[in-house]
Amino acid sequence: MDLHLANEINHHQMEDSVGEEKVCKGPLSWDYKYVTSPWLLGLLCSLLTCTMTARMQDENELEQSSGSWSWWPSWRPTSMSLLKSAEAKILACIQNEVWSRFVTLPNQNRIWTLTVTNRTARKLSDPASQTPLVMVHGFGGGVGLWIRNLDYLSRSRPVYAFDLLGFGRSSRPTFPTDASSAEEQFISSIEQWRQTLGLERMILLGHSLGGYLATSYSIQYPERVSHLILVDPWGFPERPQPHPEGSSSQGSEVKRPGPPRWVKALASVVTLFNPLAIIRAAGPWGPGLVNRFRSDFKYKFEDLFDDNTMTEYIYHCNAQTPSGEVGFRAMSESLGWAKRPMVQRVNLLPPSMPVTMLYGARSWVDSSTGKHVIQIRGKSHTRVELIDDASHHVYADQPEEFNIVVENICNTVD
Repeated sequence: MDLHLANEINHHQMEDSVGEEKVCKGPLSWDYKYVTSPWLLGLLCSLLTCTMTARMQDENELEQSSGSWSWWPSWRPTSMSLLKSAEAKILACIQNEVWSRFVTLPNQNRIWTLTVTNRTARKLSDPASQTPLVMVHGFGGGVGLWIRNLDYLSRSRPVYAFDLLGFGRSSRPTFPTDASSAEEQFISSIEQWRQTLGLERMILLGHSLGGYLATSYSIQYPERVSHLILVDPWGFPERPQPHPEGSSSQGSEVKRPGPPRWVKALASVVTLFNPLAIIRAAGPWGPGLVNRFRSDFKYKFEDLFDDNTMTEYIYHCNAQTPSGEVGFRAMSESLGWAKRPMVQRVNLLPPSMPVTMLYGARSWVDSSTGKHVIQIRGKSHTRVELIDDASHHVYADQPEEFNIVVENICNTVD
């Protein structure tokens, strides 16, 4: 899904608005003009501190226990079986050959994996000889979100898509609370997954959080990556330092007012919980909550499904016991900035590694970071492309253009 589902639930109407001032802008861009009523603050704070706190305490206890589900099953209308069923309905749309299975890592964690190959091309040549494309989803997502891309991109080479550790149908182990350690757990699982499958080299594509992790992986294991493709990647820019009170901005930059105290207070309360806790705390109202506030996902895939298939999939992906979500929380600061911004490490990528960064022209992710990466990498092959009429979910908003761009990149490899 999206790295910022929780934020978009509250502020989805602002994501694609044009020409509307966003007063408090950051990775979790929001506009508090929509919630300026003091009584609403009281209501939200009451809900968060009274209802969510009690349920989040149970959630945290469950995260550390070995399997006691307490009263959660009757509260949350979800299960891994329901997630499996929702995903199966999505994957039934794939025309090419699909091999879906769990890949068991040496530590016994399991990574849910799809391999998609072109049955027609197999008769003419051996697509397995081509460098495979490996696709890494974003925060709160899963393999089902690539449904509009898998057939096209597997025309000439095998495509692998997997649920990140702690997300989707993959194992949900405990993650450390330290940012560096949490990131390393993600990266180690990707490398163990690659080793288990026996992939020598790959074209590595990551969306949002997946782009951050794909870059970190490429820094540690550059010999395994033929081309790095980053799609609206999260976690690259450094958090801007606030201007001291009374100081004047340089040049002609217009100084925008900061958020009122109650917005800051509400944000501080929200950061006490896992990012998607509200979906689980909503209990039986959770599916309706996702369907209401992420109705855009229904429209993105309306040519494939005329019901709530995609929002149900998103709900079941994120209503399970939090795991990768905990890891992400460890890696991020308030309002979604990365504690370890990737722009500080992108210089560690080998100069010989080609990097392409794809941004949605209407996304909340600032594409100017891509230009900064080009400056940092100097003469190394680094390209930035902007896809018109696409928001953060570039692959779903403009799948035809996205697929063509990605396939052209893959063809430069072999």
